[in-house]
Amino acid sequence: MIVAKILYEIADLLEMKDVQFKPQAYRRAARTIESMSKPIEDFATAGKLEEILGVGKNIAKKIEEIVATGRLKYHEDLKEDFPIDIDALLAVESIGPRKIKLFYKKLGVKNLKDLERAAKAGKIRKLSGMGEKSEQQILENIEFAKSRGKRLLLGYVLPVAEELEEKMKSFGPVEIAQVAGSIRRMKETIGDIDVLVVTKHPKKVVDYFTSLKNVSKVVAKGPARSTIRLKEGVECDLRVVSRSSFGTALMYFTGSKDHNIALRRIAMGKGWKLNEYGLFTGKNIKADKKQKQIAGATEKEVYKKLGLQYVEPEMRENTGEVELARKHKLPRIIGYGDLRGDLQMHTKWSDGAHTIEEMARAAKALGHKYICITDHTGTLRIARGITARRIRKQMKEIDKVDRKIQGITILKGAEINIKSNGKIDISDNVLKYLDIVVAGIHSGIRQSREQITNRIISAMENEYVDIIAHPTGRKIQERKPYDVDLEKLFEVSKRTGTLLEINSYPSRLDLSAEDVRTAMEFGCKTVINTDAHSADHLRYIKLGIATARRGWAKKKDVVNTLPLKKLMKVFKK
Repeated sequence: MIVAKILYEIADLLEMKDVQFKPQAYRRAARTIESMSKPIEDFATAGKLEEILGVGKNIAKKIEEIVATGRLKYHEDLKEDFPIDIDALLAVESIGPRKIKLFYKKLGVKNLKDLERAAKAGKIRKLSGMGEKSEQQILENIEFAKSRGKRLLLGYVLPVAEELEEKMKSFGPVEIAQVAGSIRRMKETIGDIDVLVVTKHPKKVVDYFTSLKNVSKVVAKGPARSTIRLKEGVECDLRVVSRSSFGTALMYFTGSKDHNIALRRIAMGKGWKLNEYGLFTGKNIKADKKQKQIAGATEKEVYKKLGLQYVEPEMRENTGEVELARKHKLPRIIGYGDLRGDLQMHTKWSDGAHTIEEMARAAKALGHKYICITDHTGTLRIARGITARRIRKQMKEIDKVDRKIQGITILKGAEINIKSNGKIDISDNVLKYLDIVVAGIHSGIRQSREQITNRIISAMENEYVDIIAHPTGRKIQERKPYDVDLEKLFEVSKRTGTLLEINSYPSRLDLSAEDVRTAMEFGCKTVINTDAHSADHLRYIKLGIATARRGWAKKKDVVNTLPLKKLMKVFKK
């Protein structure tokens, strides 16, 4: 929120100018505005800014200027004295406004690069109140600030978060423990880990949390909130909440912010107040007086009290789910236990790490009823693609392993390459003997939108191609998607029955949740696969299911929720 951001910056700038009392006033107003459910613009338009706790006549006038113009002259005048990147410098642990002022005045530090350069040159240790140890700590904190600026892939952090949650649940004094935040919403990338706990012994719980084996640093430690930095490179916040407000706290810290704002507006429309502490009758913006709590212990009771259908965490983005929840018409999205198999994985026959038998046994241990082996084919040399002759040989081994392992069916498949000219690299004479054929682009990804689109459509129109792998080719935080006309692909998918993959690999998650939702609107069918290159990768299937859930896909929209006999009718050639 721009108003709160500007007020916070004013507080920092005033503190750097050694102004007394005013910084606290601006921060108080900023905190109140930041947590409000009703837009600040509504108060400005109604001339009621001074009714907000902490907002007096002087600050109200400044807010009016920000709302009207998007900027504030007073703020810009203050910045002229300190032309620096305050946000970036404050992101470095242990550095506040006064140190920023010191570094600027003595060393000319304006941004993170300047600070790092000064620290590496040994200039910070020479300043009053600093030293070699402080300088080294700043360098370490700069590295972490830079890495924190990059959100982390969900697939790599989720196991850490789940393990942390289990450790907290198993600790005796903990009554309830649950991970919240963007991890609970299963976003593609996350910033940190938020864990909420209910306990009658907060000190014992905090001591346990801050002494876990994989803690590299205790950043903050308090009875209600503590922060640790894990050796895995991610920060974790532990928040101790009461049982009576656990549900609303979980909603608040799960987010999204826009979803929460929508819920608060519904509460206000009923004359109630909703915050992280509960749902209360009455509302009072000016002061926090005692009110009657009418819900808060569980999320479901809060949604019910608001007249809403329960919204699954993955859907909470304020993209239409609140309106449908009002009407009790939310779709019943696919569940984490609904998949029966995984239809894309690689073995030692191409670029995988394990044998067919090892992959099959690992899949069976996960509860899969069937899998399909889809090693890369011929022209993809970087993936040690197998030839037509070797495909035939592999088919015999698959039959052998399938007879050996009971309780799971191993299907024969291949991931063929769609070449730059639109042709595929294995002949139909081979493909027609495979149970499932997956086709994908692995080269020539910088072609024009028309070329990329036509290449994929050409493969979709091949009667033996069943699935289009990772349809947009994106790699999160590595490369953008191809320039492809997805709507055309969705139209062709609907016409030909070619399935579009939701690839579960952490750096892909392709189709994205947004694309899944659009595909559903076109009436397309999808398949959730891991694209596993080792037995360990098979657990990524949860990420694909989460992506489908975030895209509002239902069980019937995903073919590998079907039992084997019905599945094979889908792929009947």
